[in-house]
This record gives sequence, C-alpha cells and structure tokens, in this order.
Amino acid sequence: MNTSPVMTEANDTSRYPEVSFGRSADGFPVARLHDTAFAMLPSREGRHYLATGWKIARPFAEWRRSDFYGHSGELADEAAFRARVIENAEHQRERQALGRCEIFTRVHTPWGMSQRTIVYAEGVECHSTAGHGGFKLSAERNRKVHPLLRSKDGFYEEDSAWAIVAITFPFLFTAFERRCAERSIKDWWPDAWETIFGTTLAPGESHVKDRRAFEAAHAGDWIVISALRSDHHPGMTEVIATRGGKREHNTGERRFLVPSAEYEPGRFGFVIDVDRHRSYDGPSSFVVWQGRETS
Repeated sequence: MNTSPVMTEANDTSRYPEVSFGRSADGFPVARLHDTAFAMLPSREGRHYLATGWKIARPFAEWRRSDFYGHSGELADEAAFRARVIENAEHQRERQALGRCEIFTRVHTPWGMSQRTIVYAEGVECHSTAGHGGFKLSAERNRKVHPLLRSKDGFYEEDSAWAIVAITFPFLFTAFERRCAERSIKDWWPDAWETIFGTTLAPGESHVKDRRAFEAAHAGDWIVISALRSDHHPGMTEVIATRGGKREHNTGERRFLVPSAEYEPGRFGFVIDVDRHRSYDGPSSFVVWQGRETS
C-alpha cells in the first residue's frame, strides 16, 4: 500500500527469478528483480536513497541515473540497499502465493468510481480510482474489525487505514505488509493498539504518542511555525514562533534570529531557547510581516 516502502506489483505471475546485483555506468549499486530495477542513488550531504525503474533491458553497466524515478526512503549504506531489494523479492514471492486476483467491476467508493479491483479474499477487495483508493470490506468482514478501529461503511483508505485491514486479516498479507501495518497502527492509532494488545508503547514507538509528549513538554515554549534565511543578517535564519507551536487565529507571535547552521526543525518543530536565540524586531524577510510593519 502507499504507506509502505515501494513494493512493486508486477503482473507476470509465472515466475520470480532471484535478485541480481551489479554496478551502473556511474558506479552506483543497482539490482534487478524480474521487470523491476532498483538503484541506490546519492542525495544531499552524503546520503543515499532507494529509487526504482521499470523494464531496463540493457546490461547493468549501461544503466544511468535517468533510468530511475521516485524516492522510496533513505538508505544507510549498500548493505541496507541489498537488504531492501531482497525484502522486496520475498514480498513478491509471498504475494503470488496468496493468490490475489484482479477483477473488473463498477463500484462506487468514497474516492470515486473503482477502475481496478484486487480481490484478497471473499469480502475483502482493494479498489483503485483515478485519484485514490483503498479497501472495501463486506458487512460480515467489517464486523471482525475491532470497534476502536472499525469504519462504519467498511471503507479503509490506502494511505494509512489499509493497515487496519491488514492487522485484522493478517493471513491475507505478506510478512512485509504485516510489518508495515503494525508500524502504521502504532504510529497513528496508539491508543487502539495499546488496548487491543494489552501493551504500552514506549517513547519512539509511536509518532502520535511522541508528538503528544513533545507538545506537553513544550506547551509554554516558543516553537517555530515558519522560517527562512534572513536577507538582512547573513548566516542567520529568521523565524516566527508561537507558544506551543499553535497556529490558531490571533495566537501571539514573536520573531527570533537563529544561526542557520543550528536551525534544524526536527520531528515536531524547533524549540526556541530564549536565553540564546535573540528576539528580533528589525526589518523582516517575511512578506506577511513586512505588510504588518508598513500597515
């Protein structure tokens, strides 16, 4: 599904050969799995990311960066690249063994008319539309979803709610998909996860819980809501901050100057240290603030 790292859905169900690895014309690691091509491409600050291509018939030594597209997550090193490709191969093999089939139906969904339907099992269908998609469960199947996660209409969109279907019917999904689903439920529905499985998620295990903790810890602090490099103070970033990072109308705002080398927003926002970061009322690089000053 869309929340998981790229997992190609090739149509040839007859065979899935072993992964082959090599080097591109530019020297970066590449791999081939059936019709899908993978590459470990360089990005900023010495980092790398996973990219994919489709049906590159040429030998590895003739592959170019322009053959690849997309950004399917960062890679720590070449070992991580190889692990991701092998994980993809395992996913493909398991998916084929599950026997999912495609049918053509005209089903109305919350995202538009279905253009493609994959049947996972009786009463479990995944619909794709022109702009979005997700799962539709029959009434009987939907009753099996835990009440804390259940959708009344039986539709579960593909960005995150698909994970609810996966943890409810794990035997219909690959090991990779189940891992992604578990991660998604923990991240976005931590209260439901803790109730259903009788556990407590630790810090770092849930995006939502971590955000709650951050907001509670910094409710009275100035947190940046907007930032840009200052035109008036080289090497500095001008920021607008509010108490607790709130963005509601009429929330009090202040400006600060932060050394650009130090400014890193982080997961939930940059917290101003009032003892170190200078409050600033001078000429602004923000267009909206310029309007306030001249009004």
